[in-house]
Amino acid sequence: MRIVTSNPYIDKVHGNWEKMNDLIAMLRQEHFDYIIDLQNNFKSGIIKIALGLPSFTLNKLNIKKYLLVNFKIDRLPRVHIVDRYLDTLSYFNVKNDNKGLDYFIPENEVFDKDELPSLFRNGYIAFVIGGTYNTKIFPEEKIIQICNRIEFPVILLGGQDEHKMGERIVAGSTGNVINFTGKTSLNQSASLVRDARLVLTNDTGLMHIAAAFKKKILSFWGNTVPVFGMYPYMADLSSKIMEVKNLKCRPCSKLGYRKCPKGHFMCMKKLDENGVVEWINENYET
Repeated sequence: MRIVTSNPYIDKVHGNWEKMNDLIAMLRQEHFDYIIDLQNNFKSGIIKIALGLPSFTLNKLNIKKYLLVNFKIDRLPRVHIVDRYLDTLSYFNVKNDNKGLDYFIPENEVFDKDELPSLFRNGYIAFVIGGTYNTKIFPEEKIIQICNRIEFPVILLGGQDEHKMGERIVAGSTGNVINFTGKTSLNQSASLVRDARLVLTNDTGLMHIAAAFKKKILSFWGNTVPVFGMYPYMADLSSKIMEVKNLKCRPCSKLGYRKCPKGHFMCMKKLDENGVVEWINENYET
């Protein structure tokens, strides 16, 4: 809800998913004509049945994802999830304006750059170290090595779960890193991403927010793969995807795991920190 409530193109948000009967009752009072289901899960299915309206539902390509994850048979279309969302709306003749994603930050939730240390006020790198699953998180030892090989200030972003990891990274750095994991709201983190010179990120929500702001993004891909269709959409042309291709066990899941099922985590450990440093030095503009 936090992402959409500040969107000026949305008139009303119904978000009481915990009390499904109350939510359905509220939706019935709106007298909608159609349902557009871009989630296509159990709860959205209940709503469609309860309201009994004409509906248009996203094809999640689960069978093709299953084939790729379990048998490494790739039948997935090379179409971004955003374009598949738009395809779901084809009945309404909705067209892509080719301007990319939108993200709106309320003025009262913008991070005050005056609160940054003086070293960071003339530019910094936003390093998103968080992730929903551990197998999607770039290893902290590699982050420390990268931060120690560059001269630019680095702000670590993520949730409370990544705070201890962030503290270890700061402790291992040469003084150019500050840890904001667990200290900022989603919109404050979004504003820090928006104002960053570069964004380094795992396959996570702030990556897509960075794409909405047309940032130069270096994204790290572990057990998931960009062919699932969820890579940065229409980001800056200097953006780059880092992944270990031709690894037999990858992808091992369409979502992720708490730990590598094989025990070696080669999908992340084999990512080249030299290439990361080179990309940073080539793209950071003073």
